[in-house]
Amino acid sequence: MARTIVAAALPEAVPARSRALPENLVGTVLVAGLCLLLVLIIALPLGTLLIKSLETPAGGLAGLDNFRTYFSTPTLVDALLNSLTVATTTVAIVVPLAFGYAYALTRTAMRFKGVLLALALLPLFAPSLLSGIALTYILGNQGFLRGMLFGRTVYGPIGITIAECLYSFPHALIILVTALGLSDGRLYEAAAAMGTGRLRTFVTVTLPGARYGLVSAAFVVFTLVVTDFGIPKVIGGQYSVLATDAYRQVVGQQNFPMGAVVGLLMLVPAVLAFAVDRLIQRRQSSLLSARSVPYEAKPNPVRDRLSLAYAGLVTGVVVATYGVAVWASFIRYWPYNLSLTLDHYDFAAADADGWGPYWNSLVMALSVAGIGTVVVFCGAYLIEKLKLFPTGRAFAQLLAMLPLAVPGLVLGLGYVFFFNAPWNPLNVLYGTLALLAINTLAHYYTVAHVTATTALKQIDPEFESVSASLKVPFWQTFRRVSLPICMPTVLELAVYLFVNAMTTVSAVIFLYGPDTKLAAIAIVHMDEAGTTATAAAMASVIMATALAARLLLALVHRFVIARAQAWRRREVSA
Repeated sequence: MARTIVAAALPEAVPARSRALPENLVGTVLVAGLCLLLVLIIALPLGTLLIKSLETPAGGLAGLDNFRTYFSTPTLVDALLNSLTVATTTVAIVVPLAFGYAYALTRTAMRFKGVLLALALLPLFAPSLLSGIALTYILGNQGFLRGMLFGRTVYGPIGITIAECLYSFPHALIILVTALGLSDGRLYEAAAAMGTGRLRTFVTVTLPGARYGLVSAAFVVFTLVVTDFGIPKVIGGQYSVLATDAYRQVVGQQNFPMGAVVGLLMLVPAVLAFAVDRLIQRRQSSLLSARSVPYEAKPNPVRDRLSLAYAGLVTGVVVATYGVAVWASFIRYWPYNLSLTLDHYDFAAADADGWGPYWNSLVMALSVAGIGTVVVFCGAYLIEKLKLFPTGRAFAQLLAMLPLAVPGLVLGLGYVFFFNAPWNPLNVLYGTLALLAINTLAHYYTVAHVTATTALKQIDPEFESVSASLKVPFWQTFRRVSLPICMPTVLELAVYLFVNAMTTVSAVIFLYGPDTKLAAIAIVHMDEAGTTATAAAMASVIMATALAARLLLALVHRFVIARAQAWRRREVSA
């Protein structure tokens, strides 16, 4: 079968011009080039960050003195403890909420599942700052629910925790929906046949089957909160956390070694979470086998209505919170004059750059989506499908997985110290959109790489074997067979990179120049200047752009990709 498909896709099976190029040499050079690229954009910046933490402000060798200074300074240690407190509290709130929501989506027969899932994922398309801005309109000094906090202020740990819950909820939900979706229906049939009660079935079957998803969701939420910069900056007030401390050390005090120390400390929980998650996944056994039966929820009016009410309540909180921020961007003067206006979308009135940051973000995001998708997918193909230079492919795989454990703010600090170094000939890139695009690609490389690798693993290796037997170069097989089959995944990668490039703050906060300020960074500056409504307007524009990209992908899938992939559907004979 594979021989037939390859032969059909490659009618000129042995082109003379292709054989003129030594295939092994080309493959080895490409793998080596991929390794060099990943070392340049990932390994060297992180190595420079480590070296900088061991230096004095004057550039001499300080050893571990910077770390001793950090842990002997109460205000700095307080920021570390504050981050851990907020992150732990957020995990304790978000994971149970997301588990209940995922359970309602996967284990009940409630209505409107697709709509509820789509609405719950709304925060993925907005900068993290937007949830903080929304809370200032709801619970802030002029908020319409300010009395709900019983005299306590939202500008501090309470506001950070609530905003982080909104921001991290969809991330946990995606993991838990996947974990609960992989269930063997035979286990529940056996439990029902034995007369096992619903509570005991939940405790002995459902929870054990989802425990790895629960652990992964907890670590993902913890890491997101510890490393987030936007929310604490907008609504944190005087409550210091690691992310704002790093920003203060580098931008405010120009104490680069101490900023590097804070960055490395921020890296520790992320690395530990990554290591524990990898360890747990190794111990995970397969939940589905070839004989497994998909679980199908049977209608239960009481349970389904309660689940719909719960999911509707959670979705309502998420949508209403973000909706308030969007609504406030059209209000003339909150809360005294609630008439509608478009004045806040005249960004030039609040920021000298006007709409410039938005267009910078759009150009940068399109660059990341276009070039990044090519680099990621081609790199995944070289690692997964080529059978030469195994040492180089293993090294490239290690580097490709590294950003998953590196927070964006930490990677951004590494870029500051590496690309802004006088001895580095690449310092001409500092402050340019090119460097912002490179940094963003490096930050989100791992998830895109894993997605591409997963798609390529689904293609039978026999295609490459048959191509080799027909003496067809691997680049022809890639272009004529692998790429067309994986085109839906390629488009998903492009939209994923585009959306994250539009919404990112932490990774690029140190890297922009006078002419390359991004829209998400402009939101930070607008909020600092007190023009909160304009900041909400800019965030709303970013969210609308990200949602438009996702909608465009859905339309392409429906009207183009679905037809192009029609050959994969089995014909049902009469």
